[in-house]
Amino acid sequence: MDRSFVIAQISDLHLDGSGRLLATIEALGAAIREGMAGFADIPDRILLITGDLVDDPTPRALDEALAVMASFRQTGLFTDIQAVAGNHDVKRPSQRAGRHDVYDYLHLPRTSKSVYYRQAGLDLVLLDSNRASLTTLASGAIDEKAYNALVADSARLSVELAGSMGPAGRADYAEPTENLVRVLALHHHPLPQATGEGKRFLGVPDEPLMYLAAPATFLEAATSLNVNLVLHGHRHVEGLTRYSIPDPRATRSASGEAFWRTIYVLSCPSSTGQAGDDAGFNIIHFGPSSQASSQGTAHRFAIARYSRPRNDGAFRLLDSNLPDGVIRLPAGRDFSRDPAVQSAIEIASCAVLKRDQVAGLARRLLARRAFYAGGEVDWPGALYTYLVTSYAWADLDGKFGRSERKHEIEVIVAVKSLLRRLIERAAEMVDIDPAQLDELRAKRLLNRDDLRREWPGVPGAGVDGVAMAQQRLQLLRDLNGQVTMLGLDLGLGGEPPPQTAP
Repeated sequence: MDRSFVIAQISDLHLDGSGRLLATIEALGAAIREGMAGFADIPDRILLITGDLVDDPTPRALDEALAVMASFRQTGLFTDIQAVAGNHDVKRPSQRAGRHDVYDYLHLPRTSKSVYYRQAGLDLVLLDSNRASLTTLASGAIDEKAYNALVADSARLSVELAGSMGPAGRADYAEPTENLVRVLALHHHPLPQATGEGKRFLGVPDEPLMYLAAPATFLEAATSLNVNLVLHGHRHVEGLTRYSIPDPRATRSASGEAFWRTIYVLSCPSSTGQAGDDAGFNIIHFGPSSQASSQGTAHRFAIARYSRPRNDGAFRLLDSNLPDGVIRLPAGRDFSRDPAVQSAIEIASCAVLKRDQVAGLARRLLARRAFYAGGEVDWPGALYTYLVTSYAWADLDGKFGRSERKHEIEVIVAVKSLLRRLIERAAEMVDIDPAQLDELRAKRLLNRDDLRREWPGVPGAGVDGVAMAQQRLQLLRDLNGQVTMLGLDLGLGGEPPPQTAP
C-alpha cells in the first residue's frame, strides 16, 4: 500500500457553552462528511483543530467543546482527533487552574508534541504558539521591553520545536527521518497577513499583535526539520502561501533544491463563521500522484478548501476555477518507501502472523528485481534490498505462529539463512569486509542513496564477478525452492516479472 493520509482541518470554533452554534457545527459536520467521502479506505484520517475551540475557557464552553469533539469521534470518519490551543482558549489568566485550564481539561500540548503515524510515515507536530504571539498584550500598550520579551519567547518556541524532534529522530520511527512527511500545526500564523488592525485598534504598527514575533527564526527551525506544510488558524481568513528559504544545513556551494527549501503555509478560517466571517475548513490528502515517475512513485498534497459565504448555509469548494476544486502541491522530494519498510510496519502491528499473512508478505518482499536474473547485477542496490528484506523477514519469523506446521516454520528459518548468504555475496562484490558488514547489519534504518554513495560497487581485489553472479543465481533458485513450500512459485532467479520493485 502506498503511503497516504488525510487531514481535515477546522479552526476557531469559538464555542461559548450556550448551544447557539450546535446547528452550525452539525452543518459543518455534514459538509466534512461529504468532503471525506472518497477517503474511507485510507488508514489514517485525522481531524485537526487549530485553536480557539472556545471563546472563553469557562466550564460550560469547555464541556461543549468536549461534546463537539466526541460527536466528531462518533461519526467514524476519523481515526484520530488532535488540537492545539488558541489565544481565546487561555484568554483569562485568572482561570488557568483546575477546570478552567484548557491544556489539562482538553489535554492540549503546552509546548510541542509529536504524533507519529507509522503506516503513513506522517509526523504531525502540534505546537502551542500562545506565548510567542502578541495577542496577550492586545488590551494595553506595547512597549519595547514587552515586545523584545515576546520576540525571545518566539525564538524559544523554535528551540522547543527543534528539541522535541531531536536531530536523530525518535526511537519509534520506522524509517529514516528524512523520509518522514512532517506537518506542523499551530494557532497563530507564522508570518504577517496584513489587515491594518494593529494601527487601527491599538495604535501600534500593523500586525505585530497577530503573528509570531520572530517569524524568520521559526521558519528556519521548521526548515531544518524538513517540515513540508504548516497549518494554522487565528485570522479567520483563508490563505495558501509558499515560502522558499535557504536550507540552514546547505553548504555555500549548493544550488537549486540542495540550497532552497519550500514550505507551504495553509490558513483555515473560522469553521463556524465567527462574528459574521466567511466560514470554512480544509481537507489535505497526501498520497501518490497519478502521474508515473521514472524515479519511482511521486507524491503530492491535494488541498481542497471549502468556504461558506456570510449568511449562506452551504459549504462549497473555494477553488471553483480549478477542474475539481483541488490544489495539488508537489511534496518536494520522493517519499516512496521500500516495500520491506511497509511490510515491517504491518508485521509490527500484528501480535501473531498466520500462514496466509506470511505468504502475502513473502510475495511482497521477494517479488522484486533484486531476486531475479535481470542481466547485469546492480550489486549495491541488491545489497540494500537483501538487507532491508532480512530485517523484515526476521520480524516475520518472530511473529509467525508457533502452532503452524513444522515444515513451514523450517521454511521461514531456511529463507532467513539464504538471505544472509545473499547479503554476504553482495557485500564481497562491493568490497565490504565482515566487520563493516556487521556495522551495516546493526543499522536498522538504511537509506539506499547513502549506501550507494559510500559503497559505489567496485569489486574487492581478487573477487571473481562472474563466479559471484553464478553463486547469486543459485542462491535465488534455492530461495525459490523454499518459498514454493509456502504455496508460492515466484520464479526467483529467473526472468523478472513486469513492474517488479527495485
